[in-house]
Amino acid sequence: MQDVEAWEPKTGTALVVDPERGALRPVTDYSDFSHLEKANRVVSALPGGGWRAHWNDEGGAPLTEPILGWLVTSNGRAAPITVDATGWVETAELADKIIPPEEDLLDA
Repeated sequence: MQDVEAWEPKTGTALVVDPERGALRPVTDYSDFSHLEKANRVVSALPGGGWRAHWNDEGGAPLTEPILGWLVTSNGRAAPITVDATGWVETAELADKIIPPEEDLLDA
């Protein structure tokens, strides 16, 4: 899987970086090429701002973690990224609720 970097002006073929050649190469040059998939790139990151992610039942107990930041994609979607007590960072898109700053979990 590789990101499309440009489009061939005459044919419209997707071009990807060939690290061995150090140049752009049409995806159709690859014998194992099967298809393109639309993906939204991360274009910005914003601080968590005191927001928290909460799961009602994570491993048998409720869990709330601070949102480290928000990753904003090219389609304008913001995905929350959390950090746990051990420093593990991951997406919180499947959290049961996102809690705003200053709001008590019991009020949410």
